[in-house]
Amino acid sequence: MTLAATSDLSTAIEVNQQLGYRVTKRAMDIIGALFGILLLCVPLLLVALAIKIEDPKGPIFFSQKRIGKNGKEFHMYKFRSMVSDAEEKLKDLLALNETTGAMFKMKNDPRITRIGRIIRKTSVDEFPQLFNVLKGDMSLVGPRPPLPREVAEYSPYHMQRLLVVPGCTGLWQVSGRSSIGFEGMVELDIQYIKKCTTGYDLKIIVKTVRVLFGSNDAF
Repeated sequence: MTLAATSDLSTAIEVNQQLGYRVTKRAMDIIGALFGILLLCVPLLLVALAIKIEDPKGPIFFSQKRIGKNGKEFHMYKFRSMVSDAEEKLKDLLALNETTGAMFKMKNDPRITRIGRIIRKTSVDEFPQLFNVLKGDMSLVGPRPPLPREVAEYSPYHMQRLLVVPGCTGLWQVSGRSSIGFEGMVELDIQYIKKCTTGYDLKIIVKTVRVLFGSNDAF
């Protein structure tokens, strides 16, 4: 273990920087992402087709700027689950936010399409992030990557979420997801960062598979 410190982050959290863990984690990411893409290629094509049929003029994928490890910006990929002008409509909905802190969550968000509600309920909209994993912007397991506007509201304590590579899944997703407020999510992320090992990552992946289909907390 070594103390992680950067000019942008104020922290005293110990991050696992052992070479064996870092190499194993990256190998798991590459193998897992490739396996997932190959296994799901047909269902993903069907989802893409359904999105295009519902809204022929809109894009299939949604690319959004996110903040990764040590504040590095990258574009995260998802299947589009909202109307094409969802970002422009957000400002009119901020007062209806159903979570706390620097996040926006709304259970009956009017911007979500019919196909979008299905793929968000099953987390299928997240699957294109496997390509982010291959690129190295994300890992299979880690804190969810925040939006720039969210990070702008972070305290030094919240900034500790950015000490590691963000993930497709993590403790937040397997512990209640959208039913947990922002501060609760931060605590779970910090708990993960303090304990991250190969075994812990595998445990979270197994839990993710169990809750992937049928969670009532995804919105």
